[in-house]
Amino acid sequence: MEQPKKNFNLVSNKNSRIILPNIFTLVGVCIGLSSIKFAFDGRFEIAVLAIIAASIIDGLDGRIARLIKGTSKVGKELDSLTDVISFGVAPAFIMYFWKLNELGRIGWLICLIYVVCVALRLARFNVNSSNQSYWQENFFEGVPSPAGGVLVLMPLIFSLSELQLIQINFDYIVPLFFVVISILLISKIPTYSLKRIVVPRSTTIFLLFGIVLYFGLLLIYNFNTILLSGIIYLAVIPVSIVHYFKIKSRFKTQLEDTEDDEDIL
Repeated sequence: MEQPKKNFNLVSNKNSRIILPNIFTLVGVCIGLSSIKFAFDGRFEIAVLAIIAASIIDGLDGRIARLIKGTSKVGKELDSLTDVISFGVAPAFIMYFWKLNELGRIGWLICLIYVVCVALRLARFNVNSSNQSYWQENFFEGVPSPAGGVLVLMPLIFSLSELQLIQINFDYIVPLFFVVISILLISKIPTYSLKRIVVPRSTTIFLLFGIVLYFGLLLIYNFNTILLSGIIYLAVIPVSIVHYFKIKSRFKTQLEDTEDDEDIL
């Protein structure tokens, strides 16, 4: 008599499936909070790398939760709360200790505005995420908070990189970056989310090679790689806007055609 086949589960226990991604989230927020301590001690290189590590973990915890079917409402809320700390409060403190403190009260006001914009962006995401069409899930509404947390650090990253081809007055650039990124966070500009990206099996090997190559460059030429990644991300935003409205127009046309067919029937 044949033994019944057992279904293989990556993580068998339901509670374990929920706890595991939340552990990743909490580790990420601990790293984000530690970046404030590094910045306070003047170790800005480690502070920036801590934010990068927190953003990588933030990108992994949700995917791990979906992979092992461990998503939960608690995890979703916890992820948003930790994002405010890791990509709102922490980058604001890092830049305040580095440059914005020289502007006095204005510098602190800029930090407050940025953190508030991060909180508003996350609150809007939690409200609207369940009301999107399937194709809209490939786009964020505004710049996501992890990307915003890295982008506001770009002037500091530029100063730490080996690509300083021009002289920049950081007294003007840093406040300008904070204002621009704050607006992008709360804007309704569509940006790529890559949540439901489909990779053909034939190109998987090239994707894996690209990921390994990128992380290799990140380890060897860390600040140069982060700086170029930020520039590429900003350059892709106009592309995502055009792509979004192109898909929206196509979806609207298909919807109208379907309604016309139903009227005929």
